[in-house]
Amino acid sequence: MGHGRPPRCDRSHTPRLARPLVLISYGEAIGLQIHPGSGTTAPLISIDPAPPHTARRKPKKKFLRRQARDRSQQLRLSFQIVFLLMNVWLGGEFYLWVRQFEIGDSALAVARPAGVEGWLPIAGLMNLKYWLETGHIPAIHPAAMFLLLAFLSIAFLFRKAFCSWLCPVGTLSEYLWRAGRKIFRRNFRIPVWLDIPLRGLKYLLLGFFLWAVAGMSAEAIASFMRTPYGLIAAVKMLNFFRFLGVTGLAVIGVLTLASMFVQNFWCRYLCPYGALLGLVSLPSPLGIRRNAETCIDCAKCAKACPAWLPVDRLGSVRSAECTGCLECVAVCPVEGALAMSLHPKLESMLESKRKRKGMPAWAMAAGIALVFLGLIGFAKTAGYWNSHVPNAVYQQLVPHANQAQHPMP
Repeated sequence: MGHGRPPRCDRSHTPRLARPLVLISYGEAIGLQIHPGSGTTAPLISIDPAPPHTARRKPKKKFLRRQARDRSQQLRLSFQIVFLLMNVWLGGEFYLWVRQFEIGDSALAVARPAGVEGWLPIAGLMNLKYWLETGHIPAIHPAAMFLLLAFLSIAFLFRKAFCSWLCPVGTLSEYLWRAGRKIFRRNFRIPVWLDIPLRGLKYLLLGFFLWAVAGMSAEAIASFMRTPYGLIAAVKMLNFFRFLGVTGLAVIGVLTLASMFVQNFWCRYLCPYGALLGLVSLPSPLGIRRNAETCIDCAKCAKACPAWLPVDRLGSVRSAECTGCLECVAVCPVEGALAMSLHPKLESMLESKRKRKGMPAWAMAAGIALVFLGLIGFAKTAGYWNSHVPNAVYQQLVPHANQAQHPMP
């Protein structure tokens, strides 16, 4: 034979025992007994087939739909409208009061509305320190202090509810981003790496004001309030908007546009008043609580939160950014999954055998109104509401308000 192609293997001469040997070896390996010639197998041992690999699924929770219709947002809107209209009325009355002195009207038919001092939070902070140090109610801008106390009390008891229920700037900011969502079909979220340092700006501003007030003694505060600038600080604020320059218009325009694109831009990044109220709200006995047992993880609460808080991943919302707006509670579809309720420790002390369902929106609204009207009513009844400044002094200062300079320390 040549050295070319190798000879073919004749399969007919292959021993028949070769394959059964292989099968026997394989069969023994897997525990089967093979009967030659029969083609049947019998198991030596019982083998249970391995169950198919399946991913673990969370047990499906029982979905108990809310029966009662949530009306928290309609209630909050009514508070916003009333408070906004009240501020418009106060602004109009204050303008008429100022015009009386500017035109030299001796009749003085319009009285000075002390409520405008709510727009002087720095004066309120200074007077609060004066009162704490001396125990005496200040004679100049006392309403600013009582309004600040009311808003601080509301923040402690009902989270930062002043910002979302009462503040006219907060109301305008909210409906600007709602308008932006309708016009541009969306709002924008600033990336976390930029959002966090930007949120720090309002705390820097708050820190500066706290530092400035903390460095003043009670005598220095009283002296400041008696200066022409201190006496007519509210008039200077009004004149800033009456005679708004190009720079002021540009700043307001930028803030307005930013508020249409980013939810609550001013409140979230720049408002020092909101920063103070947020810090006061941290030890609040009330807060948004999520029941993990009934929550179906739909994440509607997190999508609805204007403060961008991950409500769906928290058992209790303790952030200084929470304004107590109840929007997360309003969109929750499950009965008892989300509510404004007491801190668990307080709830355990006060809880009876009947399970609590959290604070209803009407109770929160009533509490806000009670604190606000109660402190103002006390100040008016006790004679602490109005500034004790003769009209003759206002007649000398108001017409020349733009000439009054800040008394630098």
